[in-house]
Amino acid sequence: MFTHSRPAAAPAIDVIASVESLAIDFDGLPVPRRYFVIVIVLMTLVMVVLDGSVANLALSTIATTLRCSPDQAIWVVSSYQLAVIISLLPCGALGEKLGCRRVFLYGVAIFTLASATCAISVNLAMLVAARFVQGLGAGAIMALYSMILRYACPKCLLGTIIGLNAMTIAISAAAGPGIAGALLAIAPWPWLFAVNLPLGALVLMLSRSLPAPSGVARYLDPVVITVNAAAAMLFFSGFDRIPIAPQSGVAMIVVSIVCLVFVIWREKQIKAPLIPVDLFRNRPFRIAVLGSIACFSGQMMSYVALPFYLRQEFHLNFIMSGLYLMPCPLAVAITAPLAGRLANRTQTALLCAGGCGVLAIGLVLTALRPPSNTIITFLVGTVLAGIGFGLFLPPNNRILLLSAPKARSGAAGAMQATARLIGQTIGPISMSMVFRLVSVDTAPRTGVLVAAGFVSIGGLTSLWGLRFNEIVKSAKVSGHEKHS
Repeated sequence: MFTHSRPAAAPAIDVIASVESLAIDFDGLPVPRRYFVIVIVLMTLVMVVLDGSVANLALSTIATTLRCSPDQAIWVVSSYQLAVIISLLPCGALGEKLGCRRVFLYGVAIFTLASATCAISVNLAMLVAARFVQGLGAGAIMALYSMILRYACPKCLLGTIIGLNAMTIAISAAAGPGIAGALLAIAPWPWLFAVNLPLGALVLMLSRSLPAPSGVARYLDPVVITVNAAAAMLFFSGFDRIPIAPQSGVAMIVVSIVCLVFVIWREKQIKAPLIPVDLFRNRPFRIAVLGSIACFSGQMMSYVALPFYLRQEFHLNFIMSGLYLMPCPLAVAITAPLAGRLANRTQTALLCAGGCGVLAIGLVLTALRPPSNTIITFLVGTVLAGIGFGLFLPPNNRILLLSAPKARSGAAGAMQATARLIGQTIGPISMSMVFRLVSVDTAPRTGVLVAAGFVSIGGLTSLWGLRFNEIVKSAKVSGHEKHS
């Protein structure tokens, strides 16, 4: 539609640009730079994951220092989560429009500056506001790191890299409470946020290595962004209110669905809508998202139930309970890279279904442990659960990313993070409902069994997509051609 004149030397420049674009598109970045990008992304993920986990442990200290009640201090966590939720899809769209490197680095800069503000906060209102801004930066990071990796790495290695990401996240999540405890033992709570400053600065200094694909022309409707943010806030707030105020919680969820329908209707003629309805028309993408929601729901529900289980069944204190829960994320960290490599060579849906099966078996074994048995059965069950989750996550994320066009990688990455957050919200809320419906003595076992049911749904969803593996086959062919 739009034309403009070019100088005479332009064809030669266009040929060079086209060759570079093809090199990035099919083979990723050159080998030294590719691994440098992977290290930068992993550093950023460690920063974001650790920040999310260490803040939880410091809530009581923050409440005492800032002279606020515990329920008010919870907003230090809630404001961060809320900002992440409402920023994921818009940041994914911005990454596609302006380029993933630019928006990703905006996210890193915002996150780092907000961390500095958290560290110097003198009252709760200032800290909550800074945490909200920090969550906006984290949303940009979580939405676009997958897009950066997709442009940096060839298809035949993407599963391996996703497995490495899962391992990094699992180790960071497992180590977060220990690091926070050690830091709080020698320094006040502001240092929990100040430690982000050198990492964020280092990522920004090394940012020239990141791939910088051109953005695509698209319109971002401010009305759609606003209504989508309202829908996300109402949906997650409604789920959070269901255990304490069911009627108002359900009403908020209904209004959020109305907002969602409005957004879809308003963008029905848009080729790249904010809510990626276009991607959901692709069956592998749809199945991967649904499987992710189900599996994360079960995983998070079990994470809430198992500490109560240890307290009731074995009468362990908090320190010992934490130690007995550590093998599960460590099993995820060990298994995920192996699963990522397997995802490059085998049927992805079958690997996802098998991982869900192992995870469900581990949870059932944990819940149905005979009363006279030792804690060994509990450890075996949780390790199996960790292995199963590690088998599921990398191949599921791989099919989710590869089933979307590369230009829509921002929306795919944002939807991947959104599916995880939906599951991580449904799981704890479901556990709250179990506590309300059954006795306190039986609730932990019941919750673990219900969690196994969620995971089984994820496995059946993956099996449903077993015959839709064109994306995997295409990636395997690409890998064989590259090695030949």
